[in-house]
Amino acid sequence: MYTYSFEKLDVWQNAKSLVKDIYKITRTFPDEERFGITNQIRRATTSITANIAEGLYRNTTKDKLKFINISYSTSIEVINFLILSFDLEFIPEEKYIELREKAEKITNQLNALYHSLNT
Repeated sequence: MYTYSFEKLDVWQNAKSLVKDIYKITRTFPDEERFGITNQIRRATTSITANIAEGLYRNTTKDKLKFINISYSTSIEVINFLILSFDLEFIPEEKYIELREKAEKITNQLNALYHSLNT
């Protein structure tokens, strides 16, 4: 089986791991949130990985940067949903800190990737 270049990136690996964590924790969210915050945070985390993958295979640097920037913005969106989930008491504090630190690491990695492509 072929391994695509995006699969080798630490940022993509970390984002994929966060997707798994988010899907696991959101299974415990209230049923009435299934089409609310549960759906939104799941879609946001999967969007990070998808935009990294798509962006790396764009032909121009401008297009690559656009998709990495979308991933970056979406990672900030995930942090927002984590804050809200914690405030709404859907996530215990220890898990919130763990997930937020992962999301912040991804945000930092995306920022570094953006700048490395923009040189």
